[in-house]
Amino acid sequence: MASRPPALDPAVLAAISVGGGLGATARYGVGQWWPVRPGQFPWSTLTVNVVGCFALGVLMVVVTEFWSAPMLVRPFLGIGVLGGFTTFSAFGLELRTLIDTGSPGTAVAYLGLSVLAGLGAMALAMIGTRWAAGSVGQST
Repeated sequence: MASRPPALDPAVLAAISVGGGLGATARYGVGQWWPVRPGQFPWSTLTVNVVGCFALGVLMVVVTEFWSAPMLVRPFLGIGVLGGFTTFSAFGLELRTLIDTGSPGTAVAYLGLSVLAGLGAMALAMIGTRWAAGSVGQST
């Protein structure tokens, strides 16, 4: 009998599901605490997505370069928690709302800032994590 692909492993699916529920709950909490108003710049979604990119950068360096993590850590944290916390659907909806409410310049700024800040946060996290791990490993 052929083995099941890792993505269909019930334990992996359960880890992703539980992590996704936790991440989405945290995202909902941020949205309640710092709501996005129609027509205004969506700072809370931008912040959540940039924080998520930063956290994913740290996680990926840690679990691929410095720690032999258990099998379920990456799907739970990376796909589940951070995937549920960050939100492409809200990002897309907010872009559409900005355009529909007559703010195309703000929409373009939001799009550009989201991409640049997300990539920058990921790069900074990866570089910073590698630096921190290197400085921790050195004795003076």
